Amino acid sequence: MNEPTEKALVPVLRFPEFKGVWEVKILQDLLSLTIRERKKPITPYTGLGVRSHGKGTFLKYLENPEKNSMKLLYEVQRDDLVVSITFAWEGAIAIAGLSDTGSLVSHRFPTYIFKRNIVISEFFRYIILDKQFVYKLGVISPGGAGRNRVLNKCDFLKLTTLLPNIEEQQKIADCLTSLDQLINAQSQKIDLLKTHKKALMQQLFPLEGETVPRLRFPEFRGAGEWEAATLGDKNVSVFVKERLSLEKLTLDNYVSTENLLPEYAGVKAASKLPPTGSFTRFKKGDVLISNIRPYLKKVWSANKEGASSNDVIVIRAQTKVSSHFLTCLLKNDEFINYIMKGAKGVKMPRGDISLMKDYPIAFPCISEQQKIADCLSSLDQLINAHSQKLTTLKTHKKALMQQLFPAVAEELA
Repeated sequence: MNEPTEKALVPVLRFPEFKGVWEVKILQDLLSLTIRERKKPITPYTGLGVRSHGKGTFLKYLENPEKNSMKLLYEVQRDDLVVSITFAWEGAIAIAGLSDTGSLVSHRFPTYIFKRNIVISEFFRYIILDKQFVYKLGVISPGGAGRNRVLNKCDFLKLTTLLPNIEEQQKIADCLTSLDQLINAQSQKIDLLKTHKKALMQQLFPLEGETVPRLRFPEFRGAGEWEAATLGDKNVSVFVKERLSLEKLTLDNYVSTENLLPEYAGVKAASKLPPTGSFTRFKKGDVLISNIRPYLKKVWSANKEGASSNDVIVIRAQTKVSSHFLTCLLKNDEFINYIMKGAKGVKMPRGDISLMKDYPIAFPCISEQQKIADCLSSLDQLINAHSQKLTTLKTHKKALMQQLFPAVAEELA
């Protein structure tokens, strides 16, 4: 295999004080296998798993000693590199943080410490997030899938990576860490807004078994009880069956489970159109719901006309409920949880339409519906604005990493 050129060993973007090429290093020169044996605890303990599909994070859970057959476990400390030999090919590799200290793993999670005179964990954290590194893990994990595909620890240590000197590693790590902190702070803002919206909805809508909400706009206090019905009531909504032919589809007006976005985030333009078929026509104000894996919360209020695939349910408001209020009812975790209780299938669960029609709802007069919808819509707009900012930050980080690390044309041996 050809050696990488000198140009391939230098990043596009570099801090001005650093010169020269990055060096090709073998992992066995950077890492040392560490073994901290611990007997199986008598009481439940915190265990770690690493099956995060290349995200570089742990799954943390409470282990039950009675169900764990391992008599001997191994302790993890901060900055340890932990690898899942079973799922390494999925990128199941992570570096322990402060909160992971003292957690226990089985023998299927070899643990390494960094030789900090050569490489620092803060920098290597970004190496293991690289798709090329995850690809290498897949190449050296032979076999079929799952537990039939196991990483050999010796082969792992034969992998290579590119490294600058310690000072440049620290500079890059500090830069990307500060960006990660911004991304985490932005994510927390979004989570707080979503939590606030959920709490607000619990007050703006009657609780189960009640007919009046706990929180009401001043002009509607004393306006009486909300009317109870089901989603399938002919005066509430209809499940649209109108069809549109393939000839009238465009990338901009076609909606499928592929281009509906999760977490009620809306819709993006379709990447391709289906070759054949007829499709459900939707109008502005209709609510579209992906009926495959409903837990992904792919629910969108249409702002234009178009057509959807057969895996998308189209619901249209009728006389007693405004389209905006119907959106509030359906872009709602309670509705999603209701669907999932009756969903059929394991890997790709689908909602039961007849069960959806029986979903119990309550509603006030149209003017109060609009007031509630306006309030929640303003929150949605705020959440979407922060979500877009988060996407921009992640895109910036990805582009920055592509420039801060050399792009090697040839696969390193």
